[in-house]
Amino acid sequence: MNWSYFILFATIAVFLWIVGAWAAWKEKRHVAFVATTIGLAIFLTYIVLMWLSLERPPMRTMGETRLWYSFFLPLAGIIVYARWRYKWILSFSTLMATVFVAINILKPEIHSKTLMPALQSPWFAPHVIVYMMAYALLGAAFVMAIYLLFVKRPNACGNEMAITDDLVCVGLAFMTIGMLMGAIWAKEAWGHYWAWDPKETWAAATWMAYLVYIHLRQHHPHGHRAALWTVVVAFVLLQMCWWGVNYLPSARGLSVHTYGMQ
Repeated sequence: MNWSYFILFATIAVFLWIVGAWAAWKEKRHVAFVATTIGLAIFLTYIVLMWLSLERPPMRTMGETRLWYSFFLPLAGIIVYARWRYKWILSFSTLMATVFVAINILKPEIHSKTLMPALQSPWFAPHVIVYMMAYALLGAAFVMAIYLLFVKRPNACGNEMAITDDLVCVGLAFMTIGMLMGAIWAKEAWGHYWAWDPKETWAAATWMAYLVYIHLRQHHPHGHRAALWTVVVAFVLLQMCWWGVNYLPSARGLSVHTYGMQ
């Protein structure tokens, strides 16, 4: 399996996700679940085949991590849809997954079997997978926050605020687990759990920003707008942590997490 097959698998998967999103709007729940699930299975099949072909987890380059984000967005969408019946979530997850798929098609990256020693760790794959799931859930929380801030008045949306709370809490739980896995991995690879590397610093800032949201919701339950703006700020920090830090001068040549840029 090589990168040239990606467009075939991705096109079929995206088509099925679009069918699922359409079915959700039409209140055809069974079709939404079946189409989205089959699309996820097809996309995951490509990831697994790439894994076997590369003889390593496809998680080293930004293009490879975009594969996982493209997979976890519809997965998070169908989970949210199953739990809260919020029909717009599949449209959001499909749109965002399609964007990342399109980026990978238009800007393919070279995928080699080479894996630097630091990445040859049993903690590498679960660390990245858990983080991608966290990013997908927190991305959905961000869209919900934008919706409540600019489309629907948050003070009149108790149910939607509860959904945002659940997305942030579950997403933050995955992020925390990912950070713990990363700390154990860092100890094995570099001899320390935490070194305030530029990426680690942004990760800490992101984690604390979502903690601020939870604090606001618990101690100021009626301050909806402040809490929702915190979600927006936290998501911006998340983007810096995920890919923005790679372009900072302070990270070039110094961060042990910018191996994908080398």
